[in-house]
Amino acid sequence: MKNWLNRISLLIALGIIANTALKGQDSTSIVPIDSETNKITYKEVLTANGTIDDLYVRGIAWINSFYPNPTGVTKIRNRDDGVIQGIARFKIYYIDDEERKIDAGLISYSIKLECKEGRYRYTITDFNFQQTSRFPVERWLDKNAPAYNPQWDDYIMQLHTYTKSLIADLTAGMVEKVKKADEW
Repeated sequence: MKNWLNRISLLIALGIIANTALKGQDSTSIVPIDSETNKITYKEVLTANGTIDDLYVRGIAWINSFYPNPTGVTKIRNRDDGVIQGIARFKIYYIDDEERKIDAGLISYSIKLECKEGRYRYTITDFNFQQTSRFPVERWLDKNAPAYNPQWDDYIMQLHTYTKSLIADLTAGMVEKVKKADEW
C-alpha cells in the first residue's frame, strides 16, 4: 500500500512539474497520434532477455506492483500467448490561478502488453475522459472547436506525463532480475 501511495505521489508531483515546464507548448505536438486510428497511442517494441513465459511473468509482476487493483485492471491474462490486456484510469487535476489542485475527473485508457521471445510490445491508447457518455480526449486537441477550453492543454500534458512515467516504470519492471546465489 505504501509503495502504491509513493508512486501516485510521484506521478502527481511529476505532473505538476511537467505542466509548469511545458506551459505554452502546443499539446498536439506532445502526444503521439496513430496515423491509422487518429487516436493518442503510445506504442513501442522493446528487447528484453527471456522467453515468452519469462516476460509474461515479469509483466504480471509489474501490473501487480503498479496498479492498486491489478485484477480489476486486467481483462485478459493469456500466459500461452504472452498477452496481458486491460483498462485502467488515473486522475487529472485543474490547477487554479492560486496553483491549487482541484480534482477534474478521471481518464480511462486501455493497456496491452504482448510478449514474444526476447522482446515485448506495449500499447497504451483509447484515452477517454470519464463522463456519462464516452468522451475521447482527442477532442481536447482541436483548438478550433466551439467548446474549446484552454484548460484542455493542461489535461493533455497531465495525460502525457502520467503515460511517460507509466512507460518508464513498465520498462524498469520488465528488466531481468539478477538472481543472487544462496551462499550460506
